[in-house]
Amino acid sequence: MRYAIVIEKATGNYSAYVPDLPGCVATGATIEEIHQQIKEAIAFHLDGLREDGLPIPEPTTLCEYVEAS
Repeated sequence: MRYAIVIEKATGNYSAYVPDLPGCVATGATIEEIHQQIKEAIAFHLDGLREDGLPIPEPTTLCEYVEAS
């Protein structure tokens, strides 16, 4: 499965979350680190859902950019 992530610049680092997996978040000092951290967070989150016998949410979030005028 392929989940959309949102990466935000914070003071001194980056944070990321997965809209289709509420509570799945990560932080990192660099963009490269945040990519690795969120991948690990997604795997951990999905493992927890499986262990609890809960359904795995299908990815539904779409990502697009809009030009501002």
